[in-house]
Amino acid sequence: MAVGAHRQHILPTERVHGVFLKAGEKPNIVPREASTEWYVRSDTITTLNDLKPRVLSALQSGAQACGCTSHHEWVGSPYADMVTNESLSSSYLANSAILGREVRDPSQSGHRVVGSTDMGNISHLVPSIHPMIASAPTGSSIHTVAFAKHSISPMADLAVLDGAKAMAMTAIDYWTSESHQQAVADDFARANPNTEVL
Repeated sequence: MAVGAHRQHILPTERVHGVFLKAGEKPNIVPREASTEWYVRSDTITTLNDLKPRVLSALQSGAQACGCTSHHEWVGSPYADMVTNESLSSSYLANSAILGREVRDPSQSGHRVVGSTDMGNISHLVPSIHPMIASAPTGSSIHTVAFAKHSISPMADLAVLDGAKAMAMTAIDYWTSESHQQAVADDFARANPNTEVL
């Protein structure tokens, strides 16, 4: 309940997902022990670090309200926010268009894809992009059975090939142009990635 009540107090870009792993065996018996697993996600590592203790506090207050004790363990490493290198991204988008792909530049279109990836951590250390390419029909939801079926389709096979070609073309653009290399370096310096988050 306390986690649900937090919803109006967290950022629109933040997500808290939970599931019961163990919660008793009969509806009329209070279980001796229960366990849950939670994902706490935010747009940046800074806002994630602010959100985590608030979620933990909400969970602990629920246990305390029921007269229970609680224990927690943070598992895994947090993913840092993705710092997209605009010069590399522009090159990749242009190369995708050459291959006939419909391109959407999130910085221009407002179409923003959000997910969790350790690529964000890498992007704080070296100039990076994390392009996405359509491998299923428009309107398909990821993490579904239907999406899995689309993943073994000719459309998905073409997406893999086009994505690899566009990435190779982008690497060629970088290695054959000193001015492009400088633009990539300037973008990286300007973005001022925070390596302290890692």
